Order: sequence, then C-alpha cells, then structure tokens
Amino acid sequence: MNLASVDLNLLVAFEALMEERHVTRAGERIGLAQPSMSSALTRLRALFDDPLFLRSASGMQPTARALALTQPISDALAQIRSALAPKSMFDPATSHRRLAIAATDYGDLIVVPRLVEALRREAPRIDLVVRPIIDPAASVASLERGDVNVLIGGHLPASPRITRYTLFAENFVCIRDARRAKGKRLTKDEYARLPHVLFSSAGGDGLPGAIDTMLSRHGRKRRTAITLAHVVAVPFAVAGTDLVATMAERIARRFAATAGVSVVPVPYDVDAFNIDLLHTRRAAADPALRWFIEVVGRVCKEI
Repeated sequence: MNLASVDLNLLVAFEALMEERHVTRAGERIGLAQPSMSSALTRLRALFDDPLFLRSASGMQPTARALALTQPISDALAQIRSALAPKSMFDPATSHRRLAIAATDYGDLIVVPRLVEALRREAPRIDLVVRPIIDPAASVASLERGDVNVLIGGHLPASPRITRYTLFAENFVCIRDARRAKGKRLTKDEYARLPHVLFSSAGGDGLPGAIDTMLSRHGRKRRTAITLAHVVAVPFAVAGTDLVATMAERIARRFAATAGVSVVPVPYDVDAFNIDLLHTRRAAADPALRWFIEVVGRVCKEI
C-alpha cells in the first residue's frame, strides 16, 4: 500500500468508530457531520477491503478484521500525537493540574499512599481525586468517557479501547486470629471446614470468586459466613474469632499486627493476580498524564 495515498484522518475516524460504535457519535467526537462520517466509513471499508463494522440491535459491532486493526492503529496514532504534542508545556514542579483516578480498595491502601508521597514531593501543585471502583465495568466505561484519567487495581475487565499496564503481581494468603493460629499452618481440611470472611465491594453477589473456583477443582467448597464491603474490615472481623479469610498478602501484612491476626499460607496452590493501571490511548498525547503514569510505575517498583 502506498502510504502517500492514505488519508490519516481515516485512521482517526476508525478509532472514533471503534470507541463509540455509532456513526453519529463518532462523528461528533472528531468534529464531523453524520454524512461525512458515513463517507469516512465507506472509504475505510474500501481501504481495508472489509465491512469493519456491522449494524446490530446493540450498535455497530466490529468485525474480526476491525478488532485486529484496533491495537496497531491506536498505537500508531498515539505515537503521532505524542510527537506533535508540545514538550515544554508541562513541568511537574510548577504545573497546576487536577487529575482524577479510580482505584479499588487495594489500590487505595497499597498504591495511593506511595503515589501521594511522590506527588507532594515532585508536583505539589497537582491535585488528585481518588474515586472508588465498585463496579469494574462501570469504571472502565467512565475511563473511556474521560471522567477519570486512570484506573488502578486488580481483576479489572479488558476493553479494546483501553491500554493495560501491569504494575506488579500480588499473592493470596490466609489470615486467622493470632491466638488461635499459634504459628501453625492451616491444613486443607481446616481451610475447607472453618467459616470464611469474604470481601466484596459490591456487597456479595453470590458468584464464585477465584478462591471458590480453585476449591471446586479440588472437589471442595467453603462456607462464607461473613461478607464485608471494605477490605480493611476483614482482619478486624477475623480477630478474636474462629473465622479465616483469604486476601491479598500486602494488605494482610499491613494490618496483621494492628488487628491481632496471623498471616499463614493458603494450603492450596493459588495463582497470583496482577495489579494493573488502565488508561486510554489518548493519554499518550497529554504530557501531564504521561508523566503521571510514569510516576505510578516508578513508585510501584518499590512496593
């Protein structure tokens, strides 16, 4: 293909269509009237010799070819935006900026404190708003709309319009009352027999989580006696009782001494999970966001 014959604006139109899945809304996003956007879609179909987007009851659905093109086109546009963005307009030491992120309870407790330290040290005039992630899918939609700049947490859903950056891996551990534990590990039978505390920011919906799925592979099932909406409440609910809980190791160790619980290994092999940062590809064109994402990555190397 002769690149000189390719209109770069068609790639911008493709990105907008992929994000909006609607011709009119995609046109509004990039400043094109509906007829012009429809014409751009026609030209895109001819360029790639594929329908790209098919109409359905739920909106325009991308074809397999469109999905395959999404990442390379978005990456290419991000590089172009980055190259064209002014390089001298952002100085973290002097810039005034308000950034909004959404974080899970884990992100609030483990990542955000280190991030705040870095911001106060390196960018004291930047204000940070941290919102909770209660419904992960809704938070991803909020990120796509531009309501927040970044999401931080584990088990966040994927989206073709979102870039995912893994910050670090986290392990599961068990906690139990320190006096009852007496330094002993839990056996597999004890783990299945004892009542459990479950953390669910949505209040518990009855769906099996990673631990329940793991136990089912071993023909086991646990009883969830208590469900709590805040992860920091879990160790304090376990303390002084026969309850056990399975939770992220960094949070467990942070609150173990204060709550009076012991951290012990899970008596089964449980896969680690990733703590991720999610952002839109438009962040590449924003010097402040590029810097902010770099700072998050840097402080997480020390966690």
